[in-house]
Amino acid sequence: MWYVIEGYDGKDVLAQRMQARPEHLARLTALRDQGRLLLAGPCPAIDAEDPGPAGFSGSVVIAEFESLVAARAWADADPYVAAGVYQRVEVRPFRKVLP
Repeated sequence: MWYVIEGYDGKDVLAQRMQARPEHLARLTALRDQGRLLLAGPCPAIDAEDPGPAGFSGSVVIAEFESLVAARAWADADPYVAAGVYQRVEVRPFRKVLP
């Protein structure tokens, strides 16, 4: 089943985000290579493609997991969690309709 994982950034965490980014992207790349990633990306903190020093308000990942428990475990192990980037993470089932 698909699950949406939403990570919400804390304040002033852009430096931690940039430092943890390679490990974060490696995990997403592994999901993609397994055919389990629908989409992933950050949410700019301002209305701009490149928010610069304003940073990001969080990230969204939609990926396939065996269960909600497995999706939560994967989300809890994210390098952004370990680095203190995310102040909270929400995981919910997702049903893809379109496209």
